[in-house]
Amino acid sequence: MAMATKVEGFDVLCSNLELDNFAEMEKSAKTIAKKLNSVYYDDEDSDDTSHLYIVGSVGRKTAIKGSSDLDILFDLPSDIYKKFDDYESNGQSSLLQEVKAYLKERYPRTDISGDGQVVVIEFNHYTVELVPGFKQLDGRFKYPDTHDGGSWKYTDPLSEQSTCKECDDSSNGNYFNFCHIIRKWKNEQGFKFGGLLIDTLVYNHFKENDFYSNSTFADYFDILKKLLSYLGEQDKARTYWYAVGSNQQVMNSDKGAFVDQANDAMEIIETAESDDDVPTALRKILGKEYPSEQYVLKEAAFAANSFAHTEQFIQDLFPVDIRYSLSLDCEVRQNGFREKLLSAILRDRQILRHNKQLEFFIDKTDCSKPYDIYWKVRNVGSEAERRNCIRGQIKKTNLQTQREHTDFKGSHFVECYLVKNNVCVARAHIDVPIGVA
Repeated sequence: MAMATKVEGFDVLCSNLELDNFAEMEKSAKTIAKKLNSVYYDDEDSDDTSHLYIVGSVGRKTAIKGSSDLDILFDLPSDIYKKFDDYESNGQSSLLQEVKAYLKERYPRTDISGDGQVVVIEFNHYTVELVPGFKQLDGRFKYPDTHDGGSWKYTDPLSEQSTCKECDDSSNGNYFNFCHIIRKWKNEQGFKFGGLLIDTLVYNHFKENDFYSNSTFADYFDILKKLLSYLGEQDKARTYWYAVGSNQQVMNSDKGAFVDQANDAMEIIETAESDDDVPTALRKILGKEYPSEQYVLKEAAFAANSFAHTEQFIQDLFPVDIRYSLSLDCEVRQNGFREKLLSAILRDRQILRHNKQLEFFIDKTDCSKPYDIYWKVRNVGSEAERRNCIRGQIKKTNLQTQREHTDFKGSHFVECYLVKNNVCVARAHIDVPIGVA
């Protein structure tokens, strides 16, 4: 199939998405491994690399700038497995607590917890999730699960890594790039989409389109459209997919939110194609890391105006790694009486009139506390510019609500961000169309 549309800028985007804190993560991983090696193995093996496996998105090389999780698997001796397997009840929990205690010796002032299947170490700007495991003859690892009285489960991250690498090699580096692009899209739009599920669906699409192996950055716009169309065709109600490489079940998170998001993205792109403004659409979908000549020209014109350029962007303040869902709504009031929810107004394709009081609020989130709450209110349009009131600053309030008024017309918007451990882990956006009174 011939590629048709040539859109520049994807080479810069992919460069902007490169993981930038791997060296720091790797240093932490080695320190952890050295500590555990000194406890569980003979001195001659007690270095900073033995028995350590960096897994997850970082291990698969599909993580991007802003990634806040480092997944580590540490291979323990078989006699440790026998010791805890012989416990009458939940030896798996006891194993996690033992590993936690040893790591607490190394990091006495760091928050460390052990529950479920992992020991969690909360570093600044990222979190290490360590799985204590036991390597099997077939290359898989047996690991503890503390739920329901305790059990042993299996994982196969090395097969996932090797299969991802094979796909990237056979696609001339395009596979990893699109795993990165889809992560950026997820982070920019603010919805949950698990990393292993992303890598699996991109892999499945690439295997169905082997001609991508001859593609270059000039073809990326067409590939993106095809990939978004593929994602938009998935069954939202599907329970799981089989993971790339390991064939383990990777669950459908957040009720397949990515399906509707993909269709929304395609609608934005199709509208932009008819208006001959694709670069602007791509920035809307992928964020300001996507460059464009048109945007540069608009920025120059923007800078020439007399109003203050006060808008801030969350990715300039914190790493962005969306892991939780977040939704907003707004009570519309006049003279102290509630009239309607903004979601209903938007659903009915109405606009707001002047002299309304607005109280934006967090409707739903699955992010557990503690976290910090930041709000952004952006006024858009000629009236906002004329009155030198575009706003757009990101402010920490730690309040569940944000009060505003419908002062002047324009297509305004409000955004909310949840920041946990100095990482933006959830974000939401709501449009505020204000018409003429």
